[in-house]
Amino acid sequence: MAELFNVYPLYDIEPVKAQGSYLWDVNGTRYLDLYGGHAVISVGHTHPRYVQALTDQLHKISFYSNSVRIPQQEELVEKLANLSDHPDYALFLCNSGAEANENALKLASFHNGRTQVIAFKKGFHGRTAGAVAATDNPAIVAPINYNQHVKFLPYNDAEAAREAITTETCAVIVEGIQGVGGIHVASDEFLQTLRQRCDETGAVLILDGVQCGYGRSGKFFSHQYSGIQADIISMAKGMGNGFPIGGILISPKFKASYGLLGTTFGGNHLACTAAVAVLDIMKEEGLIENAVNVGNYFMNGIQQIGGYKELRGRGLMIGIEYDFPVETLRKTLLFDHKQFTGVAGKNTIRLLPSLAIGVDEADMFLEALQKEVSILQ
Repeated sequence: MAELFNVYPLYDIEPVKAQGSYLWDVNGTRYLDLYGGHAVISVGHTHPRYVQALTDQLHKISFYSNSVRIPQQEELVEKLANLSDHPDYALFLCNSGAEANENALKLASFHNGRTQVIAFKKGFHGRTAGAVAATDNPAIVAPINYNQHVKFLPYNDAEAAREAITTETCAVIVEGIQGVGGIHVASDEFLQTLRQRCDETGAVLILDGVQCGYGRSGKFFSHQYSGIQADIISMAKGMGNGFPIGGILISPKFKASYGLLGTTFGGNHLACTAAVAVLDIMKEEGLIENAVNVGNYFMNGIQQIGGYKELRGRGLMIGIEYDFPVETLRKTLLFDHKQFTGVAGKNTIRLLPSLAIGVDEADMFLEALQKEVSILQ
C-alpha cells in the first residue's frame, strides 16, 4: 500500500475551507488561526483580491521560464522596493526560504571568495545543504550537510560577535527575530555591531527575514528597528500568502552576471502575481500598522493574564515562554477552544497570525488563555 513518508506529527484535523483568520474542518467546525501555517498567511486566508488576481492570471499564463521577460517580476520588484524602503536593491526570486538563504550564502561567497560563515545559537535558516549547515539543530543536520566552516555564536552577544568576525569571515547570517528558536528579538546594539564588523572586515551581512519579515514585526523587515542596512535580505513565507515564493534583496555592492544564480520555477507568473497582490493588500489595508496595533493589544492582554516565565516579540510575532512544557496547553487551545497556535522548543507558545487579524480575534485567544492559565496555576 502506498503511503506518505511520515515525517510530520499530525493532528486529526482536516481543514477544507478558510477565510480571513479562520479555518473550517471537514465536519464544519471553525478554528481561529493564530499560527498562519508557520507565518505564511500574511493578508488572511482567501482574501478576495488575492483570489481574483490568481484566478485572472491562470486564465492568461501560469508559467514560463526565466529565459523570457516576465512583467509580473518587474511589477513585484518595484512595489517591494517602495514598500520595504529599499529602492536601490536588486531582487532575485526563488521558491522558498531555504532556497533564499542558499542563494544568499552562495552570493556572499562569490563576492569575497571566502568560506567561513558566522551563524547563531538557536538560529534556523532552512533544511537544504547550506541553510541547514547554518542552522543550530544537530538533529536535522545530516552528515553530508555538516560544514566545518560554520561557527555558531551566542545570539545577542555583541562582544562575542565583535571578536569572531574577521577578515576570514565570508558572511554573517542572522534573524532579526528568531522564530523557531523561541521569538528572541535582536537588540539594536547587537545588529549594529554586526553591521560595523562586517563593514570593517569585508564580510557580508545576511538578514534572514523569512519569518520575521514582510511586515510581521511592525516594520517591513524587523532589523529596520535598529537603523541598519543589510547586504542581503532573504524572504519567503508571508511573501506569497500560501503560494510558494522566496527571494533575496541584494545591495548595489553586488554585481550580477549571467548564470551566477538560477532557478526553474522561481519568479513564475503565478508566484509573482500572488506576491504583488500581497503587497497591494498590505499597503491599501494598512496591515503593517495593524501588526503594531493588534500586536500591542495581544502583548498587553497576555501581560495582564500573567503566569508566564517570559513574554517576547514584536508586532504579530509573539512568544510566551512558561516554566513547563506547553504541548498540553497547545492541544487544549486547539481541541477545547478551537484555536491554532504554534510552539518553539518545549516551553514556548508561538503566535504568528495573519497581519489582518483584529482585536475581536485577539480577545478570543486572551479569554481562552486566561481560562487555561488560571487552571494551571
